[in-house]
Amino acid sequence: MNESVQEQLRTLLEGKVVLVTGGTGTIGSEIVRQVIPYRPKLIRILSRDEYKQSTLRYRYRNYSFIRYLLGDVRDLERLRRAFEGVHVIFHAAALKRVEATEYDPLEAIKTNVLGTQNVITATLESPTAERVVAISTDKAVNVTSTMGATKLLAERLVTWASFYRREPHKTLCSVRFGNVLDSRGSVIPLWRQQIEDGGPVTLTHCEMRRFFMSIQKAVELVMRAAAWATGGELFILRMHSIYIRDMAEILVEELASKFGHDPKNIKIQVTGAAPGEKLDEDLLAPNEIDRTFMVDDEMAVIIPAHRIDEYHLQRLQNYDGFITSTNTLSKDELRAYLKKERII
Repeated sequence: MNESVQEQLRTLLEGKVVLVTGGTGTIGSEIVRQVIPYRPKLIRILSRDEYKQSTLRYRYRNYSFIRYLLGDVRDLERLRRAFEGVHVIFHAAALKRVEATEYDPLEAIKTNVLGTQNVITATLESPTAERVVAISTDKAVNVTSTMGATKLLAERLVTWASFYRREPHKTLCSVRFGNVLDSRGSVIPLWRQQIEDGGPVTLTHCEMRRFFMSIQKAVELVMRAAAWATGGELFILRMHSIYIRDMAEILVEELASKFGHDPKNIKIQVTGAAPGEKLDEDLLAPNEIDRTFMVDDEMAVIIPAHRIDEYHLQRLQNYDGFITSTNTLSKDELRAYLKKERII
């Protein structure tokens, strides 16, 4: 991040109380790591998992300003207590697995929709809360899954709250991710285990493409959104898409010998797309394109329809249409990228 953004973040976070919901997850814990250098007064980590909290507690055992709160965003009263004196909220708590939320859609609604509304309610009630950054997903675009539907509703709730807000100092926004490389519960840890076991490596569809970003880049997007938001925006990072089969083949080719296997003996088994999955993801819906502009060639910003003004109309011309799944890395480019990110 450039010095200007870092200075904005220092102003936003230094000496402040920060709350991270889902703070022991892959994204939440990386948010904690990137917030620490800005010297907040206090970081509160809210999550349901006491084991993950104990792991994080050990990692940050020398940081006396970090607190660990057991609780669930489904519980509004718990959130109200967690919000006491809080200034900045990073909302990363979610149910995010497509297959699990197809099987238990009501649970996804309780966490992703009602949980987000609870965060908004606690924010609007709090006399100190200034800024909320909520984490969303590309599956909220052109929805085909329960998880995508719940995250789309969560986005709309955050945008609504920014428009509805009663105090002008409260700013709420969302960031929309692609798939996060090597995150907990993602396909790469599964494939590593399958390769270690000698295969087969399971793949749902040979033509499936996905947008990917590293954990660090994903959270840099969150931090930049926190610095730049003025209310109701959706922030999206410039990303390439990849063929999932290419990634599976690369992992077999690069990792099999490390586990004592011949790559030629590890088969890729096509299982068929799971309920709710689609072949290609999108990062923009058709009705969002004319409300989108670029920031420093790396990030797109979707302006809520009720906030379009002359300033935004001038900037909208900067959108270059990059957020399409046709911008796909070749297999060699993907291999180089995975090595750079130390995935292989």
